[in-house]
Amino acid sequence: MTHTIFRRFLQALAVLLGVALLLFIMLRIVPGNPVATMMGEHANQETIDRMTAELGLDQPIHIQFFRYIGDAFRGEFGTSYSLKRPVSQLMGAAFGNTLKLALAASLFAWILGIVCGVLAAVRKDGIPDRLFMGFSLLGVSMPVFMVAMLLQYLFAYHLHWLPISGTDSWKGYILPAVALGWNSAGSIARLVRSTLLDILQEDYIDTARAKGLGQIRVILRHGLRNTMLPVITMMAIQFSGLLSGAVITETIFSINGIGRLAVQAISGRDIPLLQGTTLFSTLVVILGNFLADSLYTVLDPRIRKEK
Repeated sequence: MTHTIFRRFLQALAVLLGVALLLFIMLRIVPGNPVATMMGEHANQETIDRMTAELGLDQPIHIQFFRYIGDAFRGEFGTSYSLKRPVSQLMGAAFGNTLKLALAASLFAWILGIVCGVLAAVRKDGIPDRLFMGFSLLGVSMPVFMVAMLLQYLFAYHLHWLPISGTDSWKGYILPAVALGWNSAGSIARLVRSTLLDILQEDYIDTARAKGLGQIRVILRHGLRNTMLPVITMMAIQFSGLLSGAVITETIFSINGIGRLAVQAISGRDIPLLQGTTLFSTLVVILGNFLADSLYTVLDPRIRKEK
């Protein structure tokens, strides 16, 4: 187990370094001067050259890269060109909003997905099955921005039940959570349905029924318990994806999170801020996959025996 964890750590480190190198090169080959963009069109060339030297952007690219990697390992990602604040401080302030949104979206997706998947499997080929699977297919197929704007129009603009943007209260997280978690709920529902249908065909399910156990008890105690193994793994991966990929949702609902910071960095060509948010998102995805693998190992004894 220790060897596996160490190997995964080395793999994660290699991925982080690869992403950092690729992002560093791509941002440097884009035409234009980020300092000129930061200072505006009225800045003279002398001022631009002085700021370029102060930021170290006139040094060779390999020196800039190794200096950046060294600072990143210490948790220092530089100062934002546009916001004039340390990137680590900006991400720390924004992470709380992103975490709340991801938790709310995950809770919505898990509850809705599991309930719909179980009901669809129990009522296979019936009206509930077709209805829930139709909604799950709709959730998987519709883009996040379309779901978000439809929710805004219906529940915020037309009915005035919920705020259209912002997170001044807990109500502000309802529409973003539904918009962000709808796709994940559809995926979970389809996985729960297919897995549960396979498990209900197993011999031990027939044995449980022969012992006189009711349908609900058989499903909850024997069927759903074994169904949750792949579902929990998907949940862990989805949570990391929601935590790092809420760019569109945060932008539409004006939530000051990591995703919105990334959009601001892209629009203003804020290199330190964009590098920081991208590396943070990469780290979250890596940790999510590691957690999913660990959960799978803990929940399934067969995996431990193989290792």
